[in-house]
Amino acid sequence: MQTGEKPIQSSANAETALRESLIEVLGVDRAQVSAFGPDTALFGALPELDSMAVATLLTDLEDRLGILIEDDEIDAEIFETFGSLLTYLRAKTRA
Repeated sequence: MQTGEKPIQSSANAETALRESLIEVLGVDRAQVSAFGPDTALFGALPELDSMAVATLLTDLEDRLGILIEDDEIDAEIFETFGSLLTYLRAKTRA
């Protein structure tokens, strides 16, 4: 996210934030990310999303969405698919 940008704070924009974060933080190709659907596998299937990248991605999503993600909320299932991560982020933006 560029300096001075305001976080996206609605669950409706969680998908946009997630897609942009995958592109910008992980360097995944925009066309590839645009094609991601709910069942698209992430962790273990997306080479850019390794255990080290998870923390960076989460920090970026916190900034983009104006949320706080606690360590004890995160497990492997959240990162299993694009849809599972998006569902988690939408729930966080509603909280």
